[in-house]
Amino acid sequence: STSGIDQALAPSIPALARVPEPFKVLDYDGQLLGDEPDLSPDELADLYRWMVFGRALDERGLQLQRQGRLGVWGPMIGQEAAQAGLGLAMQPGDWIFPSYREAIVLRYLEEMAVEDVMNVLREYQAETGRIVADYQGTLERFSGDAMMIFLNDPVPVQNHVEQGVRMAIAMRNRLEALRIQWGKRGYELGAGVGIATGYATLGLVGFERRTDYAAIGTVTNLAARLCGEAQHGQILVTERVRHFVENLVSVEPVGELTLKGFSRPVAAYNIAGLRNHAPSTRSGSG
Repeated sequence: STSGIDQALAPSIPALARVPEPFKVLDYDGQLLGDEPDLSPDELADLYRWMVFGRALDERGLQLQRQGRLGVWGPMIGQEAAQAGLGLAMQPGDWIFPSYREAIVLRYLEEMAVEDVMNVLREYQAETGRIVADYQGTLERFSGDAMMIFLNDPVPVQNHVEQGVRMAIAMRNRLEALRIQWGKRGYELGAGVGIATGYATLGLVGFERRTDYAAIGTVTNLAARLCGEAQHGQILVTERVRHFVENLVSVEPVGELTLKGFSRPVAAYNIAGLRNHAPSTRSGSG
């Protein structure tokens, strides 16, 4: 009944009257209220770019709705500055629970997250790249967050299997230090390594505008498959690698792994660490 509706709505009216005034930076005439925000020119330009993006997105959404190509579109005209400002203010560890009108802040955070990940990836690649050079490795390529490294070509490396294992342990140790820094920025990352030894065909591949020095063969596929199986902190090696370094490192049997592209299971071992009596043979060390 009508009286029932009146009774249900009546208790909410005093509550609405107590809603505080919204926070304002500009008045209705566009004049600044209070102190000027402490923002750099680049930050102001970035905010303006996202406000323009939000207005264009809103207009496009409304057009699609009127054409019947979009079922529901919640207009966000007038909210562009609030959304862009929210995106700029977000810090690692902050949470947001958006509605369908928060398209700007979601897109902003998505772009910023990608940039942060790329910065972390560059740090990781810079550190591991230095270690590869220290141990006389050849970095064949980066592939996203992975890398392919081989030793003993084109520069001969004495005890290259041992050198490769030492290099992998150095990478693992350095990554643990980086993980502490990354954790403070809200990133929990890890890495695993796979090592195999054997014969491969090496040489230039590509065409006149782009060439790479590459290794091709079963041994490279095996190392890549082991890497894919390795959990964070693991250095998985084959039986043959274990044989070459059994006096250098402590190993833990992982068991036989069924790897894609290999008809038989492959026995794998995890390198736990160097034995106490194993001195470093890193390039340039005493």
